Amino acid sequence: MIQLSNIFIKYGDRVLYNNISLRVEKGEKIGLVGRNGTGKSTLLKIIAGTQRPDNGLVELNKGIGLAFLTQDLPDYASITLYELAKSAFDKLNAIEDEINAINERLEKGEIGDGEEDLKVFDRLAELNTSFEMLGGNNLEASIQSVLTGLGFRQKEFHNAMHTFSGGWIMRAELARLLLSSPDILLLDEPTNHLDIESILWLENYLAKSHMTIIVISHDKTFLSNVTGKTAEIEFSKLEVYKAPYNKYLKIKEERREIQLSAYKNQQKQIAEKERTITRFMAKATKTKMAQSMKKQLDKLERIEAVDEEAATMKIHFPHSQRSGRIVLKGDHISKSYGEKNVLDDISIEIEKGEKVAFVGQNGQGKTTLVKILIEKIKAEKGQVQLGHNVDVSYYAQNQADNLDNSKTLLETMEAVSPPDMRTRLRTILGSFLFSGEDVDKKVSVLSGGERARLAMAMMILYPGNLLVLDEPTNHLDIQSKEILKNAVQSYEGTVLIVSHDRDFLADLCHIVYEFRDKKIKKYLGDINYFLDKRAADDMREIEMATKQNSSKTITNSKPSVNRELLKKKRREMQYVERDIAKLEDEKEQFEEKMTDPAFFTNSTSQEDLAKYNSLKQELESKMEEWEVLAEWLDTYD
Repeated sequence: MIQLSNIFIKYGDRVLYNNISLRVEKGEKIGLVGRNGTGKSTLLKIIAGTQRPDNGLVELNKGIGLAFLTQDLPDYASITLYELAKSAFDKLNAIEDEINAINERLEKGEIGDGEEDLKVFDRLAELNTSFEMLGGNNLEASIQSVLTGLGFRQKEFHNAMHTFSGGWIMRAELARLLLSSPDILLLDEPTNHLDIESILWLENYLAKSHMTIIVISHDKTFLSNVTGKTAEIEFSKLEVYKAPYNKYLKIKEERREIQLSAYKNQQKQIAEKERTITRFMAKATKTKMAQSMKKQLDKLERIEAVDEEAATMKIHFPHSQRSGRIVLKGDHISKSYGEKNVLDDISIEIEKGEKVAFVGQNGQGKTTLVKILIEKIKAEKGQVQLGHNVDVSYYAQNQADNLDNSKTLLETMEAVSPPDMRTRLRTILGSFLFSGEDVDKKVSVLSGGERARLAMAMMILYPGNLLVLDEPTNHLDIQSKEILKNAVQSYEGTVLIVSHDRDFLADLCHIVYEFRDKKIKKYLGDINYFLDKRAADDMREIEMATKQNSSKTITNSKPSVNRELLKKKRREMQYVERDIAKLEDEKEQFEEKMTDPAFFTNSTSQEDLAKYNSLKQELESKMEEWEVLAEWLDTYD
């Protein structure tokens, strides 16, 4: 379907593509990967025909439909969300308009029983058949399925597009492209503005689709679950691996080891031959032999040296003084924006050393609660307490976008730097890959990834013991995200992260708060535990019905059940047992403290008693959950 041959692009002295080629067959799903700045988005533009290479050939099969999700925000003026989604069905809409026009003529009595009129009836029958074959009868259901899958609520379907934020407009554009069912779908960072639930839905939709897909994404799990091939752009070259992202990493490492070994062996042989040639050249009787050996050596096809890894960020978040045990506390917090109530009677407590994640659909109040807890905005109701000696290092969701475009990188750092850090500004910028003349660039010329790196560099200037990161991985490539994750894992203080990035949160945050319907729910586990638990909760009604039915029938054999569901239930049981053990340990610690007569004269005794009672309730709830799981497993396992 697509053939790129010897594509060459050069910007000034920099070669972006050095005669790269790519062949894409019908139905293939390819992940396009590489560091920021290697030209991934440019390659999609070349395929889409919106940019031309300096040299090379671009061929697409005739008559195929192509759709391209770019990172540029489309302008839809006053069209509604539903109208935008329906516009994806151009052919169906044209057929429907013609059917309606004929029916209108029939209602007005403008069509009789003459020969020409009979042709109109034939045309109407033909149109109705085409409408049905193209899925016209399921059009409403298709639109609703895709819009709700991407997070839109039904009551928003007829809202004008200009009432939505930029992130939701990008979702709407994605919905339109999916509904258009093109032969080729090009996606540039489709998960950037999606929450976890919408990412999971899109993952499943694309994996089942028959479309040919080329997708750029920094979500490793998304790429691994959607694609079957990986095309990597590195050092101006493109190499295709017949494997999804998770397997491509292993294959690439194996190839590098083989190439390195072959390169070292050849270099050793070359060195030996060069020494022999040098010795022979010194002897008149062997000069002719030496010249012959040199000609053979010159003709030798050299194995390329393994390219060194690209420069990487070096992040270390400095830690300040020790904080108190309670770092953040909110009691009965409520917040509204106009008539929209975002948070309703929320209570939360975060302790020293915890790494906490806030997850949930966009618009559920995650960023709002973060800002309330660190006293950036005020709640309408409730109390907030920032703990003793707490120093906040805060990366805001839009921090990179709010940089002053007129300043240079160095001026940006100088504007916020404390006096004692001014001598280190160039070093700090260097650790974030801004070196030499880069520091004199204007902020206005930076890419999204570069702006994000600069915003993080600014955080390093002020040590803290509470690290708050709101969507920190937006615009970062896969390698940079890994470096940031390692820095957060090694951070000695308390961490609070708002993110939809499963790879980033996995094994990083071990307490997850889900935001849903103006409330929050706590999960004692990482993001994978949360996702497993949510999937199990979503199936609970079906499972309960199954149990009720099975209890009515006496049988000696256990009923059959989906193997994956069984594995999830076993894993869920393990998580619950771990939670119970942890809660029992905490309960015993409280009870040991309470044996001391001085406990009840302590100023914090009432607070500790309240926490102890809350702990007992949580433990009872977990025990009930364990009993339900044990009963289920006893029935099906």
